[in-house]
Amino acid sequence: MLMHTLSRAGAQPQALPTLDAVGLDTPLFANQVEKTYSNGTHALSRVKLAIQRGEFVSLLGPSGCGKSTLLKMFAGLEQPSAGHVRWWGKDAPDGDSRAGRSLAMVFQEATLMPWAKVEDNVRLPLDLAGVPKALSQPKVEAALALVGLGQFAAVYPRELSGGMQMRASIARALATEPNLLLMDEPFGALDEFTRNKLDSDLRQLWAGRDLTVVFVTHSIFEAVYLSSRVVVMGARPGRVIADVAVDGPLQRDEAFRTSPEFIAQCAHLSRLLAQANGEPS
Repeated sequence: MLMHTLSRAGAQPQALPTLDAVGLDTPLFANQVEKTYSNGTHALSRVKLAIQRGEFVSLLGPSGCGKSTLLKMFAGLEQPSAGHVRWWGKDAPDGDSRAGRSLAMVFQEATLMPWAKVEDNVRLPLDLAGVPKALSQPKVEAALALVGLGQFAAVYPRELSGGMQMRASIARALATEPNLLLMDEPFGALDEFTRNKLDSDLRQLWAGRDLTVVFVTHSIFEAVYLSSRVVVMGARPGRVIADVAVDGPLQRDEAFRTSPEFIAQCAHLSRLLAQANGEPS
């Protein structure tokens, strides 16, 4: 199994850090994480994984391999049965964006409040945090502008397409100015054209700021297009079978999707997934 980390700047692969060495440059560290549910389902087995600051890491694998379970652990929504998860070297995320230690999560569905306007949906986490409207409004406007919804602040979710609703969901996460963004198959239910467009916009958004992203997907093509690293997971139980650096330019466009390096990397990941599932490669 190939296990390494690679920075966005293209540094050489390096060994995973020890638990004591994890700090601000390692937003997430899973150390021998296990998850077994009360019904006996063994969801995760001995997962050891470090996410470095500024990386875009995709968790790729078949249904039932524990991708979403691991992401929920990274969000603090699930607890491991054994092992440890560390956030910036701490036992729990403290939500301090000024200190470079805050996270936000985008779910598979947009989960917008239908009775609230788009801007009020985006403002929700700031309201819950007690941020005065005078301070939250500029953050809301900036987040909507980042996802291309600046002109739709005053409309209701029902007036938006599925892709636009997901943009609003991403804006809601960005409004909190996170250092770490967790995304659980946010584009999986969208048509291919809309999905490709949102992938391109997300990649551009990430490349332009100091943001670490962990992205769950079933799609090999999406993983290669978006990521600086792809963590390939196998099922029954969920485990890391490969950790692969993605070669490609920082700024990626449609031409990258048809380039020889893109096609070769997709083929490599396809073989890894086939081997993990006991299929001929």
